[in-house]
Amino acid sequence: MLKRSITIILILVAGISHAQSPTQKLEQAYNNLLADVQTKYATLSLCILDANSGKILYARNENLGVSTASTLKTIISATAFGVLGKDFRYQTTLGYNGTISTDGTLSGNLIIIGGGDPTLGSWRYPSTKEVTILNSWVQAIKGAGIKKIEGSVIGDESVWGSQTTPDGWVWQDVGNYYGSGASGLTWRENQFDLHLHANGSDNSVSVIKAVPAMPYLKIVNELKAGTEGTGDNVYAYLPALSNIAYLRGTWGLGTPKSGISAALPDPAFDAAFRLQDTLQRIGIKVSAEPTTSRILVADKKQVPVISQKLTTISSPSLSEIIYWFNKKSVNLYGEHLIKTIAWKSGKTPTTKNGATAVINYWGQKGIDKNALNILDGSGLSPGTRVTTYAMANVLFQAQKEDWFVDYYKSFPENNGMKLKSGTINDVSAFAGYYTAGSGNKYVIVININNYSGSGINKKLFRVLDALK
Repeated sequence: MLKRSITIILILVAGISHAQSPTQKLEQAYNNLLADVQTKYATLSLCILDANSGKILYARNENLGVSTASTLKTIISATAFGVLGKDFRYQTTLGYNGTISTDGTLSGNLIIIGGGDPTLGSWRYPSTKEVTILNSWVQAIKGAGIKKIEGSVIGDESVWGSQTTPDGWVWQDVGNYYGSGASGLTWRENQFDLHLHANGSDNSVSVIKAVPAMPYLKIVNELKAGTEGTGDNVYAYLPALSNIAYLRGTWGLGTPKSGISAALPDPAFDAAFRLQDTLQRIGIKVSAEPTTSRILVADKKQVPVISQKLTTISSPSLSEIIYWFNKKSVNLYGEHLIKTIAWKSGKTPTTKNGATAVINYWGQKGIDKNALNILDGSGLSPGTRVTTYAMANVLFQAQKEDWFVDYYKSFPENNGMKLKSGTINDVSAFAGYYTAGSGNKYVIVININNYSGSGINKKLFRVLDALK
């Protein structure tokens, strides 16, 4: 009899739960999370829109500015599509100044002029791989009859100036691959690897090698071996345009991965260095050391102007770039895009001008500009603050555009939904779209700042599960 009563109660509870509307389920799930010990001192914001009408289905704290982490990328990528167009491509030009003698000696310089392309030398696309780019340049140089160079290989990053790192980034992030700054001549996604090994005998950590080799960079190793299972707690402190890297933190004994990825401090120099090294290896001698337009200006020397173009390399389309930007949350791409948005809006290509252009773009579409406090292009800056309602409105309006199919395709799968995630210190957020089994379509933005402990994402997903 007792078992039968319990069964009846469970059936009734299930029936009541099933009868609840999505709004009622959201209210219950949101309140459950709000009562959780992890959210005691947190700011929790949620905004769910009906994707067809744009009307609010459920929202709490939707007009509070919260740190976005990488969900900011949903706004930056939508703006880039709107301003640049889905078929936009960056251009990088190789040329020379001076003259070529009958014996093939170039009395002048090879010059790589960056056009802000974040994909040059990237491994993500067949056309942009480092070996492909270098081979293209070598063939163009050979095709011009150049067999020897009395001059330098110059990386010209001047299209965007010399500041690569946005103001407001945390010092601990700068120098690591995810904190790579945007250069007018970016190369190999401004990244290199350091292979590490923890030594149990003296608790030291050895730097086995850099990939590729970085002979011009001094590495100061301050690492200590961590206990078994503690893994990677290593940070590279490597300021932009510096040649000294400090490695700090711990590398756990028995850590299975090979090492860490760090940020190239001067990608324009590295691009020039790799081309010159390649030429030397195939017997085309270069008399002077590789350099950059920045270094020449600092030394009060004139930056040569190309007198003859050799080849121009086009990047993948913006649609292809944004696919990886959102799918793998490539911060570098966001910092390039925000400068490009400024550039193509007729402003000096700075992060600040790009942020203003982004805010104005959505302001013209009816979104309160004061709800968009944007400091960078990737969300890595903890100072960036956007309301979940404003972000949800961007996502809603994006559905009306001819580029929406490519935009939607770039969103990763999270919790069975098309959601871009965002994570920085004590911030976790998700933004995107969901179509329920009933056919109802939703725009979703959920964000928590200043939570405690770990494992918060599962609890955020429980709230969103109310839509299923």
